[in-house]
Amino acid sequence: MPYKTKFVPVNKDKYVGNVDKILCKSLWERKLCKYFDTNDKVVNWCYECLKVPYISPIDNKRHTYFPDFVVQLVDKDNEKKTLVVEVKPEKQTKKPKNPKRKSYKTDVCAFLINEAKWKAANCLCENNHWEFKLLTEKNIFK
Repeated sequence: MPYKTKFVPVNKDKYVGNVDKILCKSLWERKLCKYFDTNDKVVNWCYECLKVPYISPIDNKRHTYFPDFVVQLVDKDNEKKTLVVEVKPEKQTKKPKNPKRKSYKTDVCAFLINEAKWKAANCLCENNHWEFKLLTEKNIFK
């Protein structure tokens, strides 16, 4: 990973888990940690704390996916809502198109695995009346 940094919440009581073990793998994850930590609508949150089983389309075996965040917040109607949030660059959310690139096969495999993870997370969220959100630079920086 090109970027790793420890995040220490200001509002430690809102964090579910060990506050000494929040290790962001990107600036985008760090930005969201700060947002969740300081946003009054967020009741609690955690980083990589949810296990989502999925079957990889590459090896057809069971694996475990850890979405980046689980956030409980109060919505505009003052109702509690749970979000499962994944952070990815926009280009990784679309199937690669250029088969001439050296990384094409690797990129396609990564996309197919991510797609399986997100499908499993969506299913888990639907079963628990939660919402799955895939965030990219397009919506993180707004």
